[in-house]
Amino acid sequence: METVRRLADYVADAREQGLADDLREAACRAVLDLVAAALPGIGAPGPRAVRRVASATMAGGTLPIWFTGQRAGLAGAVWCNASAAAALDLDDGHRIARGHPGAAIIPAALAAAEEIGATTEELLRAIVVGYEVGVAVGAARRFYANTGMWSGYGAVAALGSLRRTPPDVLAHASAIAGISAPNQLHAGAGPLFPAQEGNDVKEGIAWSSVTAINALLLAEAGHGGPLALLDQPEHFRLEGLAGGLGRQRYIARNYMKFHACCRHVHAPVEALLGLLAQHALAPGEIEAIEVATYSGALRIANRPQPSSFTDIQFSIPYCLALVAIDGPDALLPLTPSAMDRPDVVALAQKVSLRLDPELDARFPAETLARVTVHGNRNTLISPDTAPRGEASAPPSWAELEGKLRQASRFAAVPAQQDGLIAACNRLRGGDHAALLDALATIRLDSASG
Repeated sequence: METVRRLADYVADAREQGLADDLREAACRAVLDLVAAALPGIGAPGPRAVRRVASATMAGGTLPIWFTGQRAGLAGAVWCNASAAAALDLDDGHRIARGHPGAAIIPAALAAAEEIGATTEELLRAIVVGYEVGVAVGAARRFYANTGMWSGYGAVAALGSLRRTPPDVLAHASAIAGISAPNQLHAGAGPLFPAQEGNDVKEGIAWSSVTAINALLLAEAGHGGPLALLDQPEHFRLEGLAGGLGRQRYIARNYMKFHACCRHVHAPVEALLGLLAQHALAPGEIEAIEVATYSGALRIANRPQPSSFTDIQFSIPYCLALVAIDGPDALLPLTPSAMDRPDVVALAQKVSLRLDPELDARFPAETLARVTVHGNRNTLISPDTAPRGEASAPPSWAELEGKLRQASRFAAVPAQQDGLIAACNRLRGGDHAALLDALATIRLDSASG
């Protein structure tokens, strides 16, 4: 049996089963975290451009474009909302898949649930199923793949769960989404791309959901896809790809972010912040910063003088300089005021990066860094440091509420924050109607730029 058929059978079976309490809680946590990421992301340059294009090419429809008062059809709304969720790199991630499932899966599930009038249980189950399928495919790849190459499988699974798409149709939808995925390299791993500048495409996360939606609609209309797409041992570890679905509980094993930057930047930032707090070191006292880390962290652009707002999110030197000068809240959220700062560039140029073989041997299971600060008084060395919010030390619900308030403090007024937090608590209590209403009716001034 083709793997895509086994994925489809899992989705069909799961929608007839109850949802364990801990998975229901994990899905609610993922939604709260996603809303916390989308709130400040709505005003970023990338999502603003997406909304302009969507209004011109995908006009019409009744589904909300979050925090804008605008509406669109299924593909247009999900494109806009997923783009906002991914814009600041505050969305969740999964170590085993090395990517970001939530920004692709949750906006699609919320939109589809509203479109069909799903129950809260159906919505949460669809999110759990979407994570299970998307992360399974991402984790099975034999080479690194941008999120958009595998997250569409998760979006198709969530949509198919809600729409009760028949398994044979859902198999074709998964195949169409896979073959149409952005940034695809499934036909051959090829040489590694050079370090790329940070950009608003964000690994094709939002666009992967658009292709997934259209893949499902095409399959329901009779369009066929390459069903053997995932049955390629050169590209996928076939053993266990589909066999463990439903038992992996991937949604309970994601990490959550408290800095608006690439996950590879988080460990160095936390290590530096720890040294600064412990030793009360002023920026002017710093003569040099050395970062020992793993290979993945060295493959992002890491420009001391980033080329754009989004490029800042992919620069360890610039982010370290930014928090050293502006303090621990400088990256929650990242704002346009961080761009083109001569003082930050000057300190970023004092940052050097090197590969540490011992830390690299623990990657990708762990993403650790060790920071050495040379000051005019002494030399300080951090311990090997992990990012905050790892699956092994998950944040509490209260911490996620705090993240929402801190991340959106420039975008939303306290009453709007209160409304969204209350709505997420209603979701946690078994009623998602308040959340759908809040996403549709709360309007942020930042959405217009």
